[in-house]
Amino acid sequence: MRLFYTFILLALYVAPSYAAKIALIIDDIGYRQTDEAVLSLPSTVTLSVLPHTPLGQKLAKAGHSKGHEIMLHLPMQALNGRALGSGGLTNGMNEAQIRASVLSAIANIPFAKGANNHMGSLLTQLDSPMLWVMQSLKQHQLYFVDSMTTKFSKAGEKADQLGVPTLKRQLFLDNNISKQALEKQFTLMISHAHIQGSLVVIAHPYPETMHFLKANLPQLNAEGIELVPVSDLLPIDIAQANKTNPTAERR
Repeated sequence: MRLFYTFILLALYVAPSYAAKIALIIDDIGYRQTDEAVLSLPSTVTLSVLPHTPLGQKLAKAGHSKGHEIMLHLPMQALNGRALGSGGLTNGMNEAQIRASVLSAIANIPFAKGANNHMGSLLTQLDSPMLWVMQSLKQHQLYFVDSMTTKFSKAGEKADQLGVPTLKRQLFLDNNISKQALEKQFTLMISHAHIQGSLVVIAHPYPETMHFLKANLPQLNAEGIELVPVSDLLPIDIAQANKTNPTAERR
């Protein structure tokens, strides 16, 4: 009996006590050969892949096989007029065109459990297009993370209206990829996670970011912060349904 209690106490001492959770999304994946570096990150990092890209399907499949949660990175029209690439959604598209484009993107990226917007500072402000996007995501039981490229986004409002599980990006890690800037944002990420209890963070597959993350992500465990897939931050009942969603596994 004494030995039994010794094992219990040892387990309590060794097991980390997590006070906060961070969901880290690496998006913009699919165009560059260097994007393959995301596969060397911990499997609890979520990978968001651009549709109809040279490496998109390959990296989605490889990431899934390594245990990463996969998301669809949906290109949406920006205020600055930047090119969207194949499958981009614009304000000039009608309902049928937007629905068809979203469904084509979903079909193109295997194992996607959710989606977030690529750019979209213009389109996410528009009620009807966001409603059509969310209806299409709901049809395939996908959650949505609003990348919050504009504070005027209607995406979350339309997702809530339809019962699409949704979260918002709370921090960008690498708008500036200098070492000093990455260190500043990483420290801010840890601080905000402790204060808020959970945090949704977006970064990109820049070589500088990948090098920094591989060197610094182990710090989270020492900080009592758990790195989790995005779906772990959804309400428990929704997250469980998403994990067991057979449609997502078949794609």
